[in-house]
Amino acid sequence: MVQLDRVFKLLAMPMLWMGIVQLVFSLLSLVLFRDKMAAKFFEPACFMLVGALVINFFLQHSDLSRIGFRDALLFATLTWALTGVLGAFPVMLVTGVSFTDAVFESVSALTTTGATILTGLDAMPKSFLMYRQFLQWMGGLGVVIFVVAVLPMLNVGGMRLLKAETPGPVKDDKLSPRIANTAHYLWFIYLLITALCALAYYAGGMNAFDAIAHSLSTVSTGGFSTHDASMWYFQSHTLLAISNLFMLLGAISFALHFRVLHGRSLKMYWRDEETRIFLLIVLALSLLLAFYLFSENRYATLESLSFAAFHVVSFITSTGFGAADLASWPPASAMFLVICAYLGGCAGSTAGGNKIIRDIITFKVIRREMQQLIHPRAILPLRYQGDEVANDVRNAVMGFMTFAAGSSLVLTLLLMLTGLDFWSSFTAVVACINVLGPGFGEVGSNFIPVSDAGIWLLSGAMILGRLEYFTVLALFIPVFWRR
Repeated sequence: MVQLDRVFKLLAMPMLWMGIVQLVFSLLSLVLFRDKMAAKFFEPACFMLVGALVINFFLQHSDLSRIGFRDALLFATLTWALTGVLGAFPVMLVTGVSFTDAVFESVSALTTTGATILTGLDAMPKSFLMYRQFLQWMGGLGVVIFVVAVLPMLNVGGMRLLKAETPGPVKDDKLSPRIANTAHYLWFIYLLITALCALAYYAGGMNAFDAIAHSLSTVSTGGFSTHDASMWYFQSHTLLAISNLFMLLGAISFALHFRVLHGRSLKMYWRDEETRIFLLIVLALSLLLAFYLFSENRYATLESLSFAAFHVVSFITSTGFGAADLASWPPASAMFLVICAYLGGCAGSTAGGNKIIRDIITFKVIRREMQQLIHPRAILPLRYQGDEVANDVRNAVMGFMTFAAGSSLVLTLLLMLTGLDFWSSFTAVVACINVLGPGFGEVGSNFIPVSDAGIWLLSGAMILGRLEYFTVLALFIPVFWRR
């Protein structure tokens, strides 16, 4: 049975953390940026800090060392909903948008979706722009993993929280016997890659502010920018290439990054079946799109390759950065990029989409069924990375793929009921459920044309996609709440 007192006590931690984050940005606004936005962060920060302390006081006797799987599922879902609402207050106070739009912007940042309802970013206060970027970076590995990292008493129940939060079908991949240490290792790699990305952007021509800001959204595969023109504000193919590298690093398993660093062997990337196939898919799709753009006389050869590779990487990693004017591209390229978005990055990364490991297993299941028709009596084991895939993993993968397709269809129909046309509705759902960001049609530039009802629907879709369906949908099964 769900222990609500434990769940609510756990929720005090992300509330406390959001208060600390906004308090820090209040100080940054006052001391560093001097853009007179300090009060916009300070007021909600005080509310969150007091709220967290009150919750902790009334539930101080709750035992957090015994977290059940139901508690973990509920906590993971409520954490994203709660932090999305709490993160919205500075958005609302600084920009003057409605609470609905502010929650959408906040949830989009925290889930690393990158969809936005804001315009005029170039003229906005720097403290607020950096706050948006930091929300994406913080949400990249997940607020839940942060809780596991900072609360050592969760060593027993922590694995349940980690499983509820970590994307991918295989969730028993521990780097350390202690779960808190596993979370620390993941955050260390995350920090390291982010720092290298910022240095690379700075060396490539960005100023310090933009380099740090864009590194936060690149490694988190979030896609927010400090400029309306996104990455093409800088008009540099060198920066696009740097972005490609770090988007790919963000879309590869951080556990694998740790093993490569610990083993000091880059060959481990190629030996990993998921990473190898992911990189080959990116290469093949980039060349295919580049050839198509060149054949349509859209760009010269090298420009075609640069823009094609950048947008394929941006969509398949669910980052959502933009460079070229996609509305001016041939119509088929839009559907091509939508397919890239569904393929996704690697499990255990910050990327969204279906995840390549699921794509691989689905392909092998289909191939095996076709072979079984030809050889009905043959025993054809399903193998991944040399090992036989367990039935529960295979069933979970096929169930996920079914939910992914079904959810996209249902949400598209619901969004069409709010007044959007089919193509705009479909690509908006694709953008949110795959935590991608940009859409096409009426939502090609931003999500301002979507009604309030549609905005709430898409906010829920982002959380649904970020937690990969089952974590959220399990809460709606009656047996979940029974003893």
